[in-house]
Amino acid sequence: MPADRFITSELNTREETFELTLRPQTFADFPGQSSVKERLQIMVDAAIARHEPLSHILLSGPPGLGKTTLANIIANARGCNIKSTSGPVIEKPGDLAGLLTGLDEGDILFIDEIHRLPIQIEEYLYSAMEDFVIDIMLEQGVGARSVRLNLPKFCLIGATTRQGKLSAPLRSRFTIPCRMDYYKVEELMLILSRSAKVLSIEAQPEGLQEIARRSRGTPRIANNLLRWVRDFTQVKGQTCITAQIADLALQMLEIDKDGLDEMDNRILQAIIVKFKGRPVGLKSLAVAVGEEESTIEDVYEPYLIQEGYILRTPAGRVVTGKAEKRFGLKGLHTSEQPGLF
Repeated sequence: MPADRFITSELNTREETFELTLRPQTFADFPGQSSVKERLQIMVDAAIARHEPLSHILLSGPPGLGKTTLANIIANARGCNIKSTSGPVIEKPGDLAGLLTGLDEGDILFIDEIHRLPIQIEEYLYSAMEDFVIDIMLEQGVGARSVRLNLPKFCLIGATTRQGKLSAPLRSRFTIPCRMDYYKVEELMLILSRSAKVLSIEAQPEGLQEIARRSRGTPRIANNLLRWVRDFTQVKGQTCITAQIADLALQMLEIDKDGLDEMDNRILQAIIVKFKGRPVGLKSLAVAVGEEESTIEDVYEPYLIQEGYILRTPAGRVVTGKAEKRFGLKGLHTSEQPGLF
């Protein structure tokens, strides 16, 4: 598509600028993930001392935890350029070759959603990561020939929300695998305080705490909710985000005090009411709540499991006592109350 056919607007540009300003630029400004940061900082310092490129790094964890931000922080700390792309974009070996040959010595290639790379592209990465060469096949049939391209020594940073989807050969070629976990409320408050200053939002600590408690341990969600509460506060004629204002704003989004939204509650209620607390498979659950299986598995289920509302068993998903208590029930999926429904 020609460049002049892309749709742009001042609003889109402004939102992209906001996203960039909300991203920390140094390890010191990046709250949480202490063990991951410490490992990466040591790796960066050692590479600088030896005047060598960084080793390959794999960042994994749920979406919205800051994998892309951390990749840019690594590049800033090392003082090198970073080129970003994503797994689904790289469709042909030529696409990968173009990216790799465009790098300079010591540069970083960041591939988001790396588990979605086609398998043939993964195989080209093996020699690129280990020997810094890539063999490209030219022509087809009788006239086919292979051309070896020498690559500059680079660092590959891969980000994935599903580490298990990576093939074992590719996963083993990353020197340091870093698993990122959900953030604590105190860490999210630090993130929200910084974001509020960047966006010139006046907020009380209690108001930020209310947002942080309902952000599912995810900075991206926290920043999105902060913007919504800012809009709500402005329209209601207020000048400062208080705990009460934040509570009212988040109630309008149907996000309760435990951070569960409308779909979370539908999933729990489906297991409790429609399936009477019995184990239920992912496909049946998706049909019951009208949502895609992958969305339930990747977006909603991890938080519900971490917070102790549901369990995965060989027979299927089941609710826990905490979920039953939430809806005022007790011993639902036991033989104590067989006639409850």
